[in-house]
Amino acid sequence: MARPAGARALTRAAVVEAAAELVDERGPQGLTLAELAKRLGVRPPSLYNHVDGLDGLLRELRLRALNDLERALARAALGMSGRDALAAMCRAYRAYALEHPGLYGLTVRSTEGKDPEVQAAGAGVVEVALAVLRGYGLEGDEAIHATRIVRSTLHGFAALEGAGGFALGQPVETSFELAIELLHGALLSLAERGAQAPTERPR
Repeated sequence: MARPAGARALTRAAVVEAAAELVDERGPQGLTLAELAKRLGVRPPSLYNHVDGLDGLLRELRLRALNDLERALARAALGMSGRDALAAMCRAYRAYALEHPGLYGLTVRSTEGKDPEVQAAGAGVVEVALAVLRGYGLEGDEAIHATRIVRSTLHGFAALEGAGGFALGQPVETSFELAIELLHGALLSLAERGAQAPTERPR
């Protein structure tokens, strides 16, 4: 198959980039090697010289998405603490989920599998959130609970917004900023509860 004029040279990076674009357009379920090859102007078998089939390609995309999300969150919250860091992280999370819906969908699944590289990438995203929560004095189990609360709030908001689920007339931006304020208050409350919890006296 002749490669179309102006087509990207077939490299591993070009294959992954084209796959990322396709996933963002159609979702992970819309990624097929046949469609990807068509976009790149090659025959499907040629892709196997660069990626380990569809499963290997999805793994590459998942790693890319997790690493990109970590960088976006860390860059947004850099040099901030408390509410400012929380707000910056929340806005960056929402922006990534809306700008890259397909890739973002690959980050939702738990990273507790057997792939150490994927585990490390997922842990990087969690560590950014934990660093922000440390600014509230949240550590240990309470920090994990708080991370789940923040993540589920942001995921739910972005998923509904991306699917066109907010049809009422009020500005969505106002609702999102209110969600950040509610999360801020909840984290302060959780930190205060932890500070007031009685500690067991040594016997």
